[in-house]
Amino acid sequence: MSSPQYQGYAPAPAAAKTNGLAIAALVSSFFISLLGIILGHIALNQIKTTGEGGRGLAIAALVIGYVSIALAVILIVGVMGSAAANR
Repeated sequence: MSSPQYQGYAPAPAAAKTNGLAIAALVSSFFISLLGIILGHIALNQIKTTGEGGRGLAIAALVIGYVSIALAVILIVGVMGSAAANR
């Protein structure tokens, strides 16, 4: 009488590698918004084709980059409008 073979658990699936450009996009979006936007779009395209992780990082970089540029434009228009009103 032989005992049944214990098979154990299946190994845990490997964690998806995070896209390097997504990380770079997020970091750069705090300093150079336009670079964060460009890298974020490239990272999203790479993530779509390779299946890597980091989609949330790339989207966060895009949001931060676009909001920063929008705030800068609003600030510049406001300052110019204020200067024109004081003439």
